[in-house]
Amino acid sequence: MTTELLKRCEHKCELCGAASELAAFSLPHSGDNHENELMICHTCNEQIMSPEKMDTNHWRCLNDSMWSPVSAVQVMAARMLKRLNAEGWAQDLAEMLYLDDNLQAWVDAEANNVEEETVVTVDSNGAVLEAGDNIVIIKDLNVKGTSFVAKRGTAVRNIALTNNPEHIEGRVNGTRIVILTCFVKKSQ
Repeated sequence: MTTELLKRCEHKCELCGAASELAAFSLPHSGDNHENELMICHTCNEQIMSPEKMDTNHWRCLNDSMWSPVSAVQVMAARMLKRLNAEGWAQDLAEMLYLDDNLQAWVDAEANNVEEETVVTVDSNGAVLEAGDNIVIIKDLNVKGTSFVAKRGTAVRNIALTNNPEHIEGRVNGTRIVILTCFVKKSQ
């Protein structure tokens, strides 16, 4: 099977295009009717298996690989886009991706079979934050990519949680920004 995979992928990672340290990867939760293997590099494999090591910029390669004619590659690309849903570019790609019902069920099988960990997001005082809460910024923060500073005491209403418990999203000066939870406190 590995010879067939190498021929199909032209000796390149089917996700990122790297040409070194390739290995066959069996897609979990594949059901019975799918060809469930793809050829991936060591970097992709490590980040798939250890999400804490994920380099979000590495996965911009999904812009190309999500259009692969190989079902297993499409499904893995869709699963990775789901994992990266906190990134705006990943959300955009996920919205563009169309999968037929069988492939979408295959993508969703991972979420149905993987027990979700409960991640709690807390402010600087240890108060639990939930989506829709209001917070106050407790320190002047330079906002990357803009020319303004989010001032201490600024109220941020209707926050959104991310998949990282140390980050929240909110709108300051009309711009949606990511704020570290250690610099906020929940307002009553």
